[in-house]
Amino acid sequence: MPYLKKDAPSPEPIDCKILTAALDLFVEKGYHMVSIHEVQKKADVSIGSIYRHFGGKEGIAKALYIHILNEVDELIDGVTKEFDSPIEQLEEIIKQLFEHTETHQQIISFIFHAKHTDFIPNEPLMCDALPFIKIREITAKAIENGSLKGTDTWVTTALIFGSAIRLIQLRLDGIIEKPLVNHVDTLMSSLWHGLKTDHTFSQTQEKLNSVAVL
Repeated sequence: MPYLKKDAPSPEPIDCKILTAALDLFVEKGYHMVSIHEVQKKADVSIGSIYRHFGGKEGIAKALYIHILNEVDELIDGVTKEFDSPIEQLEEIIKQLFEHTETHQQIISFIFHAKHTDFIPNEPLMCDALPFIKIREITAKAIENGSLKGTDTWVTTALIFGSAIRLIQLRLDGIIEKPLVNHVDTLMSSLWHGLKTDHTFSQTQEKLNSVAVL
């Protein structure tokens, strides 16, 4: 089973083996180019077990989509518990997504590269899924407490995470050669320069300067 924060159980249950195999194949070849028999062969299970657990290829894709969204949701919940301020939470979410782009490439690719509406049209759009609702709520809190400029939460969230997601896509495509964690500071500096209120931005600069001195 593809997890972000924990190891898959051993031995891996049949349904987990199917989802792990499907994730690899969907990312490598694209959903429409993968047959149910390829999933069966890679997972080393019977065709019957696939239909019993998921009902077919679309059922696998839907289960995988829900599972991976839950993984992202748990990541966000962990960040909000660990960090107090909305700005710190937004930074940490981006940082962890960048880190997982290196360590869990298939999961990140399925989230940010796949066109889910092409093969699971009845599921909500990614931007309407719970993890991304929570991200917008964090952004809204940053606007409300005066840390960020703006009046439209959708626009501000898109400005922050649109840049991060595009960098992830370029890294997955091999266009960006170095791990994205090397570019976190540059991205954050550019984003906050335009989006933070003057008072908050000055505080951030003072903090960075004090760290540099140390």
